Amino acid sequence: MSGSVKSYAAVDLGASSGRVMVGRVGPDSLALTEAHRFVNRPVRLPEGLRWDILSLYGGVLDGLRAAGQVDSVGIDSWAVDYGLLDADGRLLGNPVHYRDSRTEGVAEKVWATVPAPELYAATGLQYAPFNTLYQLVADQLAGAERLLLVPDLLTYWLTGEQGTELTNASTTQLIDPRTRGWSYDIASRLGIDLELFAPLRQPGDPAGMLRPEVLEETGLRGPVPVTAVGSHDTASAVAAVPASGERFAYICTGTWSLAGLELDAPVLTEESRAANFTNELGLDGTVRYLRNIMGLWLLQECVRAWGDPDLGELLLEAAKVPALRSVVDAGDARFLAPGRMPERIAEACRASGQPVPETPAEVTRCILDSLALAHRKAVEEAHRLADHPVDVVHVVGGGTRNALLCQLTADACGLPVVAGPTEAAALGNVLVQARAHGLVSDLAGGRALLTRTQPLTRYEPQGDPARWREAQARLAGS
Repeated sequence: MSGSVKSYAAVDLGASSGRVMVGRVGPDSLALTEAHRFVNRPVRLPEGLRWDILSLYGGVLDGLRAAGQVDSVGIDSWAVDYGLLDADGRLLGNPVHYRDSRTEGVAEKVWATVPAPELYAATGLQYAPFNTLYQLVADQLAGAERLLLVPDLLTYWLTGEQGTELTNASTTQLIDPRTRGWSYDIASRLGIDLELFAPLRQPGDPAGMLRPEVLEETGLRGPVPVTAVGSHDTASAVAAVPASGERFAYICTGTWSLAGLELDAPVLTEESRAANFTNELGLDGTVRYLRNIMGLWLLQECVRAWGDPDLGELLLEAAKVPALRSVVDAGDARFLAPGRMPERIAEACRASGQPVPETPAEVTRCILDSLALAHRKAVEEAHRLADHPVDVVHVVGGGTRNALLCQLTADACGLPVVAGPTEAAALGNVLVQARAHGLVSDLAGGRALLTRTQPLTRYEPQGDPARWREAQARLAGS
């Protein structure tokens, strides 16, 4: 491997904010700095909830300008959503937000043609009302010649080249996780034309060069390559889990909590489907076997409703509230839409006969206890369904800043929690670029580099695990 240090721009777009990070990578060094951070604010139009994709692209260009000269650029984002292009490559409208209501009732129509067990056996994807497959069945595709998932759309605008990166494609419910290619049978039975999609790309593949107009606007000197990374942000985050060996679970925390295992093969059993686990594709032939949990979205929405109080003070007050007084199902679809989150959590507690949290601190403690309980359940069930032992839980992403949530997760799981890195998706993005350019050997080598260079915090389980079992039974019986 080369002994030089190189710089990589990681464009990392989350559901509430975007950022352009610069990773400087050498054979034994990895440093990440933030070049630019910008808000990702969806817009509610008369026709529904839409992403402001032009604002996001502007934020990417501003970030590349702030990043300065780099050796490569990679883009990751949230999954499932897409833009439609006409025959001339022009965007037909702002991409629809996955929280838009247009997919209500669509799954039942799909299952009338392809029953849910058959769909899971073919694609391995958990049920979520916003899966790309359901969006496509609900969408008006007239005039569309090309579909590009969000990171592929931004890559196209940067380079003029079109592709469909595999880890994100695996969230469409149109990929066979065994062959790692399109599920033509499922698509044809549902009338979905797979010619809409650009050719598949693997993480590490070249994705084009920055266009001259982009170079001019950002002030970068060409040529600057764009590298396909794990463009689903969870794929990049899992690539940045600083684990050694295989006996680990991970929880990627942020707006969502994605809790599960890294496996060599998908788990496509009916029991796995009933437990709502998904088989998404990761780097190097791996499978991300995980469950989507509503995550810190619950707290974000409450904080917004409360007028944005100081989060640090709120967490200190929440730590004083008695543990497990009230819990809710953090995966319940009733919490998916924005608005009235404190009231909806109170209503759920009231309906299940539990004490109703009233103060912001009580609601916050209810949320964090509920998330830790959901983490426990996901890790336990993944271990059982995949017959895969777990000795440690790695928590990565924004939730690593929440020490109370990390400690509660260790307590709930009865396992040590290693928290960090916080910017896991950006670091995974950088590592794939560095690997493509010869500075990192493989997935294990990248993880070892992370362990040596990134701050990590270890939380040991405390307290009586029986109280978590009791809370889980109480929730199951409510």
